[in-house]
Amino acid sequence: MGRDVIIACDFPSAEKTLSFLDRFTGRKPFVKIGMELFYAEGPAVVRAIKARGHRIFLDLKLHDIPNTVKKAMAVLSSLDVDIVNCHASGTVRMMEAALEGLTRPDGTRPLLIAVTQLTSTDQGAMEEDLWIREPIDRVVMHYAENAKRAGLDGVVCSPLEAGAVHERCGANFLTVTPGVRFADGDIGDQKRIMTPAEAKRIGSDYIVVGRPITAAEDPVVAYERCVREFCE
Repeated sequence: MGRDVIIACDFPSAEKTLSFLDRFTGRKPFVKIGMELFYAEGPAVVRAIKARGHRIFLDLKLHDIPNTVKKAMAVLSSLDVDIVNCHASGTVRMMEAALEGLTRPDGTRPLLIAVTQLTSTDQGAMEEDLWIREPIDRVVMHYAENAKRAGLDGVVCSPLEAGAVHERCGANFLTVTPGVRFADGDIGDQKRIMTPAEAKRIGSDYIVVGRPITAAEDPVVAYERCVREFCE
């Protein structure tokens, strides 16, 4: 799996999602299915999108006691998605359990990555809301190292941190980075952001882009712009 743009299909229904994907004639973009769509439609929408030939990042951010996460991952492993995730803050043991549950009897599994800190979280929120006093970049690196120690394939992090994660955890340790906006776009509720070109330069492997594509006047043109800036 090489560098790619993942479209965050944060729609409230399968109908809206499939209608959106119908616009990409002749192309099968990598898509992210998050909580909103999965909770609305369940596994059926995952199967429907997969049947169309799309690669899927199932972004459910599991975070619970290790045994519960292990059992949930065993269920998700049957959906034939390409990437799934959990929260690194759930501890190394929870991430190890996630990996155990995700691995099928034949030894195959989707890629498993861990969320370090949400890109809507900044230093102030970490200190005031979470009572985490360490600098956010140190926390992200610590969580990334824990994910690697647990045997995971990579992390979700801000593009601001992707290069440092590679330096600390290796070039083959994946960085999947939301918080990407066009230079002339609205940043929404994101705090730690970069443009696609900046994310490419700093070393992101995958960028996750939602509203700059899905809310664009022409989503296909916006997607192609992302691909040009990030992949080419």
